[in-house]
Amino acid sequence: MTSRRSFLASAALLSAGLLVSPSLLAYNKRYVGLQLYTVRDAMEKDPAGTLAKLAKIGYNSVEGATYTGSQKFYGMTPQAFAALLKQNGLIMPSSHYRLGEEQMKGEAVQGTILHGWDKAVDDAAAAGVKYMVCAYLSEAERGNLEHYKYIAEQLNKAGERCQKAGIQLCYHNHDFEFKAQDGKLPYDLLLTGTDKKLVQMELDLYWVTKAGHDPLALFKQHPGRFPLWHVKDMDKTPQKAFTEVGNGSIDFKKIFAHADEAGLKYFFVEQDSTPGSPFDSVTKSINYIKKNLV
Repeated sequence: MTSRRSFLASAALLSAGLLVSPSLLAYNKRYVGLQLYTVRDAMEKDPAGTLAKLAKIGYNSVEGATYTGSQKFYGMTPQAFAALLKQNGLIMPSSHYRLGEEQMKGEAVQGTILHGWDKAVDDAAAAGVKYMVCAYLSEAERGNLEHYKYIAEQLNKAGERCQKAGIQLCYHNHDFEFKAQDGKLPYDLLLTGTDKKLVQMELDLYWVTKAGHDPLALFKQHPGRFPLWHVKDMDKTPQKAFTEVGNGSIDFKKIFAHADEAGLKYFFVEQDSTPGSPFDSVTKSINYIKKNLV
C-alpha cells in the first residue's frame, strides 16, 4: 500500500519534473477561446448578451480587444467585467493593447504601452488577465529596422512592468513584420531584440502563413516562445481571405501536433470578417476544433 509519505514524495518528484520539462506542460485542451474582435459590433451593443451567447455556443475563454483608449473593458471596470465573465463560465486569460505612438486627434492614447501602461497593467491584473498583448502596429508606427529596435526596447520595458504584476507580455504579428528590409525581417528583430522572459509571442497562424512563412519553422527556431495562437483560417481563393476554421487551406492538425514545442498555453479563434453573422461563423469554427483538434 502506498503510504502518505511516499505519495507526497512521488508528487514532489512529479512537480519537479514539470518544472524542468516543457514537453509536459501541454496547453489546457479544456479551453477553446475566441478573440472578441470577431464579434466587436455585438460586444459594443450588448456585451452581456454577447458573452452569454458565446458561452452557449461552447466557448469558455475569450481574448479582450477594446481596453485601449477607454481604460475600461467594454465600458466596464475590471472588477465588473471579471464578474460578468465568471457569471457566464468564461475566463479572459489574454487581452490586446496598442503601442501608443499613434495619436488620436493630436493627443496620446492612454492605456497603451507608451502612455498609461502602469494603470493598464493594474487593471489587467484586476480583471484576471495573464497575458497582455501588443496587438498591432499602425503604418506610422512601423518604420525602418532602427525603429523596430526601438519598439523592441519599449516591449522589454513594458514586459518588466508586466512581470512585476505576474503578467506575461506578448507581441501579436500580422504579415508586415515578414517583409524584408535590407535583407532582414522585422519579426526576427523583434524576436531577437527582446528578452524571451519578458516578451513572448502570440502567433497569428493566418498572417504568418499568408506571409509565406512556416509556423513549424518558427517553433523549431524559438521553442517555447509562442504561448498564444490565433487560430484563423485562409480560404482557397486567390484573395486568400478569412474563413471559418477547417474551411480553408491551413493544416491546423499538423500545427497543433507541435503545440508543446511552441509552448502553447491558450489559443483563440479569430475571423476579422465573416460572410454573414459572426455567430454562425464562430459556431462552425468551434465545431471543427472540438471534432478535430482538441
